[in-house]
Amino acid sequence: MDPNLLYWKSQGQSFLSRLQIWINLLDPLSLISSDDEIQKAHSLLGSGQPLNEKDGQALTLSLSSVHADSGAVLPLVFRSAALLPISTPLVVASFLPHRSVKPALFWQFLLQSYSAGFNYANRNSSPEQSKKTSLKQLLLMAGTVSYAACAGALPQIFISRLGVRSAAIQTFFRSILPIPLSAALAFFNVFTVRSEESETGIQVFDSNGNPVGLSKAAGDKAVRETALSRAVLFGTTAALPNLLVLLLQRTRLFQRNSLLAAPVRHMSVALVLGLMIPVSFSLFPQLGTIKKENVEERLWAAADGGRFYYHRGL
Repeated sequence: MDPNLLYWKSQGQSFLSRLQIWINLLDPLSLISSDDEIQKAHSLLGSGQPLNEKDGQALTLSLSSVHADSGAVLPLVFRSAALLPISTPLVVASFLPHRSVKPALFWQFLLQSYSAGFNYANRNSSPEQSKKTSLKQLLLMAGTVSYAACAGALPQIFISRLGVRSAAIQTFFRSILPIPLSAALAFFNVFTVRSEESETGIQVFDSNGNPVGLSKAAGDKAVRETALSRAVLFGTTAALPNLLVLLLQRTRLFQRNSLLAAPVRHMSVALVLGLMIPVSFSLFPQLGTIKKENVEERLWAAADGGRFYYHRGL
């Protein structure tokens, strides 16, 4: 078992402990570290030596920048610490009340493309024999991005194509519909991009960290948990700012100064996204568990304590 997973096993089994860890891991300063520094940090974590306070930076680098299956350094833009600075302008722009369909499609395409890349880079890659991405996976990702971008632009498509002029209906399409739509598309993005894990299975471990085989049931559970956490992230990010603006628009200040709605919406989206990223990452353990009865029968003999461990991915 990778040193990163061993750390999550000992330190990340409660929500509050995971939340505290993720708040530290999302520090964007870790992005300036070189690949050599990251590999040295990962080696230090895997040496088995007790870590002191000076090794805290090495722990952060290893957990936030190294893939727990392959041991390879993650691409810079797809590391956990890069999610907030890269996705914030994309999310804010995607939630804007666009005047036409083209800009809505453009920003949705960028957001869904980055989300697909992030989901794929941080997947569970334990069953893969080659690091090369298959043509099937590339086509699946392209189809996912295309479908999700068109679906994400549906509110603007409805307004433009139907010629909606009613303020109440426009409010529904711009402020209410994006809430369930954002959550559903985030779930869909993870579920389709990482569908191969459910089809081929992922590596499961016994209580001592020894690999015992591939399990489709564990792969399905890992994908569903990650998809649900991402739906919570984007659904909440869409809900709270929109509801806040709707409430503030009833006040005299906003009725007299309608231009205040835009900056309030933008700042609240960025704030909620920043607060929800560590929360969504912490909803489920990085090293998940699954009962023996829920995996394939051929693996039961290796069960120690009646459960197996698996890397959930991110």
